[in-house]
Amino acid sequence: MNGIHNVENVSKIPVLVHDLTVAYQHKPVLWDIDFEVEEGQVIGIIGPNGAGKSTLIKAILGLVPKTSGRILIYGEIYKKQRSLVGYVPQRESVDWDFPVNALDVVSMGLYGKIGWCKPVTKHYKNLAMFAMERVGMADYAHRQISQLSGGQQQRIFLARALAQDAQIYFMDEPFVGVDAATEKAIVTILHDLKSKGKTVLIVHHTLQTVKQYFDSLIMLNMRIVATGLTKNVFTQENLHKTYGGRLTLLEEAVQAYTREARIHE
Repeated sequence: MNGIHNVENVSKIPVLVHDLTVAYQHKPVLWDIDFEVEEGQVIGIIGPNGAGKSTLIKAILGLVPKTSGRILIYGEIYKKQRSLVGYVPQRESVDWDFPVNALDVVSMGLYGKIGWCKPVTKHYKNLAMFAMERVGMADYAHRQISQLSGGQQQRIFLARALAQDAQIYFMDEPFVGVDAATEKAIVTILHDLKSKGKTVLIVHHTLQTVKQYFDSLIMLNMRIVATGLTKNVFTQENLHKTYGGRLTLLEEAVQAYTREARIHE
């Protein structure tokens, strides 16, 4: 991720954020946010609770109003580039009692191509089923979404995003509350998306897996602490700046990471 003021051709940049401020009831949640991301990377957004990680994604997607700032998706505002973007929300933010089956939910990812209020034809149902196969959920196509486990629900929402065949994916804590098999399935999907030149931004909270999962990081605590390649910015100094005094369990993660880095030097 390069400095935003050195941009020469914004149309080639998947996500560009400049001078973004978001406030709730006049209290800043995000302040003076500047960054850009490179194409074909899996990028982690990390920081303490209340740092504004989910708000950042929602602001980029126009789901919360911004006080100021400029957000571009491949050089255009989000509304013009909506078809290029897939979104996996936090599982707890979804009404799982809504009476639809898993295939219906995945098919929603195709509405941009089908058109609203139009029937889902066999062609699009096949595309939805293919997306479900990719996340290992084809056998659950006609199961009510409320009857699925947390990990299965997360896979269905991932399949919905995959069905869009987007160029950029935003995922809000996709690893929270899932079993080991689902976490492994998500990681496999991330590798597949990256191999196809897609860009993925993920809100993440488990520091122990940061180095393993992400090419680059956005380290956030209301303001940007650091952005760049994980190997360059995931340091003890930046972790202290990001998490402040809340480092009880984090110290062990930092020390483990430092030891591993020395081993591989």
